[in-house]
Amino acid sequence: MRKTDSDTKPPMHAKRLGRELAMTFLFSCELKKVLPGFAEFELFIDSVRDEFSLTDTRDNRRAQEYAVKLYEAVTCNKERIDGIISRCCRNWDMERLSTVDCNIMRVAVAEMAEFPEVPVIVSIDEAVEIARDYSGSEAGNFVN
Repeated sequence: MRKTDSDTKPPMHAKRLGRELAMTFLFSCELKKVLPGFAEFELFIDSVRDEFSLTDTRDNRRAQEYAVKLYEAVTCNKERIDGIISRCCRNWDMERLSTVDCNIMRVAVAEMAEFPEVPVIVSIDEAVEIARDYSGSEAGNFVN
C-alpha cells in the first residue's frame, strides 16, 4: 500500500494488499482509540482510495474483502491472538512492541489460526516482508 514506482514493481497480489490494508486499518484504529468496525473500515478505504489512487478493480475488491475478513478475525480473537504473540515474544512484553509490528503479527496470527487454506509459512513470510517494508529489516527479523 506504500507509494511506489509502479513501473518497477509488479502489481501486488490481492491477499498481500488485503494483509496490508488490515494491518494499517487496525493500526489506525489503535492510534485513534476506536474499535474497528465496518463503518470505520469504509471511511478508511475511502481515504486509501484517494491517497493511493486505489482503483475499483477485481483484485482491489478482493483485497478489501480479505482485509475485512482479517480485521474481523483479529477483532473477534484479539485476546487469544495477543496471548499467542506474548508467549512467542521471548523477553519482550507486548507493550514494548511498536504498534505497527504488533498489528502485523496480529494479522499473521489471525491468518494462521482462522484461514487453514493459507499455509502457515506463507503467513509468516508475508508478515516478515510487510514488517521489513513498514518497519525496516530488523523488524522483519524480529517478526520472523
